[in-house]
Amino acid sequence: MRNIVFLYILFSSPTHFVVGQPTVAKKQFHLYLLAGQSNMAGRGVVENEDKTTHPRVWMLNKSNQWELAAEPLHFDKPTVAGVGPGFAFAKEMAKMDTNIVIGLIPCAVGGSPIGVWEPKKYYEPTKTHPYDDAIRRTKIAMKKGILKGILWQQGESDSDSVKSGVYSTKLELLVKNFRKSLKIKYLPFVAGLIADFYIVNHPYANTINEAIEQLPNQTKHTAFVSSTALKHKGDDTHFDSPSARELGKRYAAVFQAFYIKRK
Repeated sequence: MRNIVFLYILFSSPTHFVVGQPTVAKKQFHLYLLAGQSNMAGRGVVENEDKTTHPRVWMLNKSNQWELAAEPLHFDKPTVAGVGPGFAFAKEMAKMDTNIVIGLIPCAVGGSPIGVWEPKKYYEPTKTHPYDDAIRRTKIAMKKGILKGILWQQGESDSDSVKSGVYSTKLELLVKNFRKSLKIKYLPFVAGLIADFYIVNHPYANTINEAIEQLPNQTKHTAFVSSTALKHKGDDTHFDSPSARELGKRYAAVFQAFYIKRK
């Protein structure tokens, strides 16, 4: 990648740098929006491999600047942010083509139900507008790169008798809204299933998973990712670090399949 030029200014962490952007052609800068709640934001323990940057994996930071990616990617709840699936996903995608650069747009919000992922909806616990903030940040990112897809991991906050019953409708609306707001008719959207360990204590989560599994039958260019055999960090809710990385690789496999089908 001789045509990539890095501008480094040391940030507070030894693995983070404030940067301008990788100087590759816009078509070579592939962007992915990371959306959902805490299991997308990441709550796993950050280890050395999570702090080691990759020269072709970047992230849009809280200040809407590009920097080399490293965990934690998200800043929804800074005191608990940790390892999620995004970084591992990006490193796998970078393996597909050494001429591309991956740009991550972290926008997940811990605890957020799908109902606040709609235009103008405010989420009090984080004092944010999850959907509007995601659209705003994604449009900033799209000035420099091409949006290739959305990764969605969410549903625990909707795992009750009322919200689970309307989840399918809200999920279809979410995809429709994202595509309309970002003006990409068939923008790929991949949703992760809620983990088995969570369903054990929250049976309505199974209804959420059924809705996610049905999404590809209802909406074109969507897919889902299995969470089978993944483990929690000890709280019965959040993926541990190895599981979060594995989930990221599963997302990558699904997106890579999208590309193969389009060739």
